Amino acid sequence: VQLVESGGGLVQAGGSLRLSCAASGSIFGINAMGWYHQAPGKERELVAVINSGGFIYHADSVKGRFTISRDNTKNTLYLQMNSLKPEDTAVYYCAAWVETDFGGGAPDYWGQGTQVTVSS
Repeated sequence: VQLVESGGGLVQAGGSLRLSCAASGSIFGINAMGWYHQAPGKERELVAVINSGGFIYHADSVKGRFTISRDNTKNTLYLQMNSLKPEDTAVYYCAAWVETDFGGGAPDYWGQGTQVTVSS
């Protein structure tokens, strides 16, 4: 499975961005996909997850501002980010689970990451 993110960039506080993650390879085996972010000097944190059973999770820090979605016809995962804050600044990584349907465990595959910078 290969994951390629796009859509990051520089935006002012209060603005919006939409991240995309295109999946290729053995995509039929993907049970869940999600987004993590990692700010400088901090650990990588889970932002949102969606699995094939309809389970959707958003971290409390982004709930009501970010929305994860998936277009299976395009093999693409999205993260719509609204009302962005400077503390959202981070590298955002796409992730996929094949061995499980998430269950709180670590992903099996990662994308290369895309930078999101929110200026105040």
